[in-house]
Amino acid sequence: MISTMKTDIAELDAAPEKNAIGAPKLQPRYTVDEYLTLERAADERHIYLDGEVIAMAGESGAHADISVNVVASLANQLKGTQCRARTKETKVRSGPIPEKGHCKKGMFSYPDIVVVCGEIEYHDAHRDVILNPKVIIEILSESTEALDRDEKFQRYQAQNPTLTDYILISQTKPLVEHFRRKPRGRWSYDSYSGIEASLPIASIACALKLADVYDRVSFASSAD
Repeated sequence: MISTMKTDIAELDAAPEKNAIGAPKLQPRYTVDEYLTLERAADERHIYLDGEVIAMAGESGAHADISVNVVASLANQLKGTQCRARTKETKVRSGPIPEKGHCKKGMFSYPDIVVVCGEIEYHDAHRDVILNPKVIIEILSESTEALDRDEKFQRYQAQNPTLTDYILISQTKPLVEHFRRKPRGRWSYDSYSGIEASLPIASIACALKLADVYDRVSFASSAD
């Protein structure tokens, strides 16, 4: 079915522009319903932004190792609680309830890790799109960093009221950035650098030790 997805995209935009993550940027063509129908049959993952469908790039070895390390750490700490961690195959909707038929508003994304607490709220009966994320974690890469820091974070802040924490993890050095929602819609910012650092996530009573996050990850040495 992925070949059908690619054919449809090519027919809609024969000369796409390049967007912030280096993938073809399409003119708004797809409704939410059309996107979800195609995406659920596809082998590759795509982000949805107000009618635009953006193909997601593959992951590096460091990205894969960091993702597994974080999930393992959180899953162990969340045992016996009302919270659970899910990985990058889980979609999150950021936006209003789509109107049936021709709606092209909203974002559907695949966070690298998402934590949900309490009963999971789903977009529809397929139960593959989450509406109530508590913590979202993204592992930065050169091709996705601009989108993760800008458009995606803006939408998460404005359109996911259950979100309390947004965490960005570098692949190239031991650095983790933590955005926390405060009263009246404000957000605080903290950064944690160095392999000995530890990031507390008070909202879910967890902590991410950078030594665990970067286990088996090697960094390129910088030239003097």
